[in-house]
Amino acid sequence: MKARTRAALVAPALSLAGLLAVTGSAAAADGTTSGDLAPVPLNGVDGGGDAMVWVDGTTLTVEFAASGLLAGSPHAAHLHFGADAKNQCPTEADDADGSGTITTSEGVPSYGSVQVSLTTEGDTSADSALAVDRFDAAEGGSIDYQRGEIEVSQDVADAVSAGDVALVVHGVDYDGSGAYDGDTKSDLDESLPAEATDPALCGVLSASQMDEMPAGGVQTGTGTTAGIENPGLLAGGGVALLAGAGLGAGLLARRRRTAAQDS
Repeated sequence: MKARTRAALVAPALSLAGLLAVTGSAAAADGTTSGDLAPVPLNGVDGGGDAMVWVDGTTLTVEFAASGLLAGSPHAAHLHFGADAKNQCPTEADDADGSGTITTSEGVPSYGSVQVSLTTEGDTSADSALAVDRFDAAEGGSIDYQRGEIEVSQDVADAVSAGDVALVVHGVDYDGSGAYDGDTKSDLDESLPAEATDPALCGVLSASQMDEMPAGGVQTGTGTTAGIENPGLLAGGGVALLAGAGLGAGLLARRRRTAAQDS
């Protein structure tokens, strides 16, 4: 009996040590990252924005603001990362085919494949990379996005905290027609125009001094998909994007904290 009692006391101690080791590993991913969103070179976007991601274990809260986008059209937005990628935004040198634009596939060596789909609701995995009915339609040419409780793998959480993740907003208007059209086809799906899938804005997220989650947390996505006249336009490109890819207003969280400090 005494032997069993001693064993019972030792086991919790060992378990606690193991728990602390696991907790320490998970806690290493905690932190805050932020970055500016800038136009992808050559793609004719006159806009920008900023973004912030809070990491709590393997749970993310994401906020970004962007402007200068094609109004009333769905803009797929993702967190991109690749272990073999440069983990940076594309440059003019990434125009591999000399077409004068940067396609999504040409950007992959720089920013990596889709890890998180920044949808306004529902699934946020790479499977929703082009869930057109659940991405913001950039009413007025701007997006003000916030969403919390985004679950990711430990590897992705670590990559975010390490500053190896880029936030990319897709969708451009090369010919100024006000719609996704044009004769050039998407390198991901020939049934789609290149304008629908080419990257518009990109920003690498680096470690930030701000380490507090938004007050109360952000539980659901916001934004609108209103104004999408043909949601079927991009539906066929979802699988292709995964296969091919694998300042304005500022962040709402910053405004909330500023308002709280001033009050």
